[in-house]
Amino acid sequence: MYSYNQVDQQLVDERVEQFRDQTRRYLAGELPEEEFLALRLMNGLYIQRQAPMLRVAIPYGTFSAPQLRALAYIARTWDKGYGHFTTRTNIQFNWPKLEDVPDILAELAKVQMHAIQTSGNCIRNTTTDPLAGVTDDEVADPRPWCELIRQWSTLHPEFAYLPRKFKIAVSGGPNDRAASRVHDIGLELVKNAAGEVGFKVLVGGGLGRTPIIGKVVRDYLEADELFSYLEAILRIYNLKGRRDNKYKARIKILVAALGIDEFRNLVEEEWQHLKGGELRLTPEKISQVETHFKPFTYVEQNPAQAKQTAADLAAAFAEHPDFKVWYERNTQAHKVVGYRIVHISLKPLLGAPGDITDQQMEAVADLAEAYSFNEIRATQDQNLVLTDVQEKDLLAVWQGLVAANLARANINTLTDSIVCPGWDFCALANAKTLNINEQINQAFDDLDYLYDLGDIQLNISGCINACAHHHIGHIGILGVDKKGEDWYQITLGGSATEQARLGKVLGRAVPADAVADTLKTILATYLDLRQADESFIQAVDRLGIQPFKEAVYH
Repeated sequence: MYSYNQVDQQLVDERVEQFRDQTRRYLAGELPEEEFLALRLMNGLYIQRQAPMLRVAIPYGTFSAPQLRALAYIARTWDKGYGHFTTRTNIQFNWPKLEDVPDILAELAKVQMHAIQTSGNCIRNTTTDPLAGVTDDEVADPRPWCELIRQWSTLHPEFAYLPRKFKIAVSGGPNDRAASRVHDIGLELVKNAAGEVGFKVLVGGGLGRTPIIGKVVRDYLEADELFSYLEAILRIYNLKGRRDNKYKARIKILVAALGIDEFRNLVEEEWQHLKGGELRLTPEKISQVETHFKPFTYVEQNPAQAKQTAADLAAAFAEHPDFKVWYERNTQAHKVVGYRIVHISLKPLLGAPGDITDQQMEAVADLAEAYSFNEIRATQDQNLVLTDVQEKDLLAVWQGLVAANLARANINTLTDSIVCPGWDFCALANAKTLNINEQINQAFDDLDYLYDLGDIQLNISGCINACAHHHIGHIGILGVDKKGEDWYQITLGGSATEQARLGKVLGRAVPADAVADTLKTILATYLDLRQADESFIQAVDRLGIQPFKEAVYH
């Protein structure tokens, strides 16, 4: 993973001291509230319903065991002993005191972390595939390109005050695990006819109040012109994006208003002034960043060792049936023989999705250090991943996760839900979400039944801002306020993959106490109508939503 150079470290250290002085002046009454608001947002600090909330950047979701231990220390020292992972692969602390935030930022700087540009109308944290570099279906590892984008976008003076926040995602290939099609800019690594790696560029995607799937603005962009083309897009947005209405200020609204062809023409015209110039990436610069993401030195197994590992695993499965279930549900194939990718569920039975305690952070850090090259990945599903675990170590990893209450074998099931904190924490939320998630977990506590349902992505948002991406869940739930009561609108058929699409509203909203029962009806209908080996999303695609609507609203 990338390590700071002297310039990186100096920038972060100076930013800490700058914000320390700004906070001191604000608390002393020397800095007005309206001026401090913009300054605190530039450093990831919100004022939520209960307390300040600090959002810490985890660029492209990759961090180290020492960094996770630092996050655990912060949770213990300045928060209530836990943190919350978001769909943007960042971590949030929900209970810091304002006067302590400069000390927290200083602690983060010690381990090459910060909260810069995790809020505000700027380019936010670039995200990517959490399995980057360890699967055999990618064109190239997207992480070096994410790091290059981080370096280009951090404190970029021209794009510090955009019409609205701006999000970029990079997919390593045709199988999109980065939800790139619902971002302001989505980049997909592709190869041209000559076998050269470049980018397919999508623009104008996004969820929230006006959900839109991004459109292709360029089929192939030479890799060395990445910065110049991104800059051209952002200049057009900065010049022509609306600033009179925050609900119509995202680039998706501009693209929809102009049409993709006219928007493309404007970008191409601007690009002519930029390409081939000082923004062009040299081979040396690309190579220099790529050196930080070279594959690890993997242990090669000879046939006898592979046979013994398989025998040991079979014996462990026989002795520990729960380990076998966890292996089948929470691990997947690695591109290197003898290794597995381990998914760590942050979806405990009756806990808040994405939350992790300081003790659990320490436990995951220990496991990463011992068994996965000291590295952890955060996912847009609010889980964690250890990408490089030897098969011979899987039993020990599972046992460590069991001890930390992190071994729930529910990855990709209904209860592996994406859920925003909702009304309990967020000042923007219209309805509660955590109680709805708890209701669903209690109603669907039979693992055999969940496994029979197969892979289902359930997303629950507490307001139209869609922080939980309910529009692209196989099942989406949106909380709405009706005369002071929480009601929930349900959508079916959404997807965040390369076939990204928005879910369709099932019908009128249901009251809070009927959400789980409504899901039972929807899923019973699926089980009745599915064909052999047909997943839930495949059944919805084939059947449409009408059979489900008739079952729910008969």
